[in-house]
Amino acid sequence: MMNKAKLNFDSCGSISSPVGPVSVYAQGDSIVYLEMVHDAAPNDKRSPAVDYALQQLDDYFTGRSTVLDFKVRAEGTEFQKKVWAEIAKVPFGETISYAQIAERIGNPKASRAVGGAVGSNPVALVIGCHRVMGASGRITGYSGGDGIPTKRWLLAHEAIASVD
Repeated sequence: MMNKAKLNFDSCGSISSPVGPVSVYAQGDSIVYLEMVHDAAPNDKRSPAVDYALQQLDDYFTGRSTVLDFKVRAEGTEFQKKVWAEIAKVPFGETISYAQIAERIGNPKASRAVGGAVGSNPVALVIGCHRVMGASGRITGYSGGDGIPTKRWLLAHEAIASVD
């Protein structure tokens, strides 16, 4: 995950969710960081971009919507951006493996590097890194929220079967 101390943002806010507080941070009209942690971001610096993102997240968590399409700007290396672009193509309720991502970005031996990029995703849920699974549908880790229990909840919410 990104070091929040280095994060450049001008507005932020949070909601309560079944996986704990979910906070978003925006720069202008784009969300640049989303986190699921125990300490929620303050709600006194909210902008229209933050309000829109939080409404969509609330709709996602309550089952009113499967779409998270608010504007994001994910900063990273070119490799990370390629990985994140592939993850972003995976729709609600479906999964992809690290190896499939490596294959799709033209680097079939880069599964481990793909794993590193997945773990560095600054806008979890929108770029659905919880949908990335190991071989045979195995859960191999998750850096958001409480880790694997959070990933299990997100997968179950999307009716995705997984193997521990």
